[in-house]
Amino acid sequence: MTLRPSALLDDLDTARMAMAPIRRRILSALTQPASAAGLAEQLGMPRQKIGYHLRALEAAGLVRPAGERRKRGFVEHLFVAAESYVLDPALMQAPSDPEAVEAQDRHAADHLISTASTMVRDVARMRQDAAAEGARLLTLTVETELTFATPADFDAFTNDLSAAAAELARKYAAASGRRYRLVAAAHPALPRPAPVRN
Repeated sequence: MTLRPSALLDDLDTARMAMAPIRRRILSALTQPASAAGLAEQLGMPRQKIGYHLRALEAAGLVRPAGERRKRGFVEHLFVAAESYVLDPALMQAPSDPEAVEAQDRHAADHLISTASTMVRDVARMRQDAAAEGARLLTLTVETELTFATPADFDAFTNDLSAAAAELARKYAAASGRRYRLVAAAHPALPRPAPVRN
């Protein structure tokens, strides 16, 4: 079975290429390894045109070689697309001043969005690199829902969580080893959809 890792779209040219209609059709068709000739037959397009777009997609890292096969005396080169594509959120944001971000109030939504965007980009890149090396990327996700009766309760919880995180950081502060980044965030929960009645 061919491994299909995710691909990070971290520049505008690559993102535009992935979203072009013809290339989206090619990427959608490459859930399984296929050749230019096979794609031409499947999509009803000239083989030369498919070959041109495949070369561009491969150069951009959106598809990768997936082996060869002999067919009617010829050797066909197979390609496969990534399983999913992650758009770097930074592409959708105006450049920010690092000092201004650092000075933002910890309850500011803009700061949460910026931090989450950085996490998406960094984890997507690391997962892509780990897949290329055949390695496992060890991550942790903790999710729960809370209910605060008053804004004061929210502030108290924020202080308690910050103190607990600081204590854990002091406990797990080895002199050497793999460094990890812990991000704790809270935002209002969206209403849960009503159950479907039969």
